[in-house]
Amino acid sequence: MGRHYDVIIVGAGSMGMAAGYYLSKLGIKTLLLDRNNPPHDQGSHHGETRIIRHAYGEGKQYVPLVLRAQELWEQLQEESNKRLFLQTGVLGVGAPGSPFIKGAIDSGREYSLPFEVLSSEEMAYRWPGVTFPEGFTGCFETRSGVLYSEQCIQAFRDLGIENGMTLLPFTQAEKIEVDSNGATITTENDTYYSDFVVVSAGAWSGKLLKELGLDLSLQPTRKTVSWLECDRQLYDSSLFPAFTVDLLNAHYYGFPSIGGSGVKIGRHDGGVPVDPDATVSPYGADDEQEIRTFLEKYMPGANGPLVKGSTCFYTLTPDEDFILDKHPEYPHLFIAAGFSGHGFKFSSVIGEVISQVVTKGKADYDLSRFSIR
Repeated sequence: MGRHYDVIIVGAGSMGMAAGYYLSKLGIKTLLLDRNNPPHDQGSHHGETRIIRHAYGEGKQYVPLVLRAQELWEQLQEESNKRLFLQTGVLGVGAPGSPFIKGAIDSGREYSLPFEVLSSEEMAYRWPGVTFPEGFTGCFETRSGVLYSEQCIQAFRDLGIENGMTLLPFTQAEKIEVDSNGATITTENDTYYSDFVVVSAGAWSGKLLKELGLDLSLQPTRKTVSWLECDRQLYDSSLFPAFTVDLLNAHYYGFPSIGGSGVKIGRHDGGVPVDPDATVSPYGADDEQEIRTFLEKYMPGANGPLVKGSTCFYTLTPDEDFILDKHPEYPHLFIAAGFSGHGFKFSSVIGEVISQVVTKGKADYDLSRFSIR
């Protein structure tokens, strides 16, 4: 006979682990299932670091969520006694006419965030490691920076388990059946029952939801990041910010050299659609060339020998906005999916949102932009 839980979370990566922690804090009997053993390198959270930026170029509706996420990360840092956040500031850069940089500046103004608008000359003066052409605009926000992503998930995991949350790693949900009373979840060895179920299975969410009659057009996509040797006097994290650069036809992001790690850089757009259950091709020469072209032109002092490269998944929605919504037929099934390569920074607040939906039926935030519709 399987066990009964108040809530079962399918997928204990960034969002699932955060949700488990916030539910466990409320004393809710919660089970998390994950096909791997998080934090791991099979999802979207590995690779040491993620950017958290507040002046959000993707739309103003994200700003209240990211400001709350920042508060929650700082609380988690205190509670876990782990270093989770490094305040490097974040420099957003846009080629002339970039809607992303216009959006960031608009968000910054609307929410009175501390930021400066800089010309290419001002950026080069302040950070001699960058050379952007005339007409490029910078938006530098001082209070944001870098999250240690794997440490964040470990902190949620440790504290959640301390609070009584149950985590079953290496346990795949083979079948989810939902009816008006709750859900039955079958794994290879067991059956579990719950009143409420959360699907936050990253690149596997689309497959699971299709079996529940919901096709959300989620597209898992292979992405890569690279670490390169650099001039530390230019790019050390004590001097240089995290950055994101919209060239209109390509979008790059990266991190200063943290503790001698080298500059880390990736391309945000593009990528190859993949099946997460198939073998994903390893990091290769083409991946390296893609970022070398950018570095040669705009950050030549960071174009040193490759330290390492790695692959990960983005799970893209058609509009690249998240899906945070209940199943249209089952109000006790909540979906957190399709984070489209910009979700990690929000995982603390999304964990809180899920705990509110479970306990009160709705979140304290406006989620209209993230509905299935």
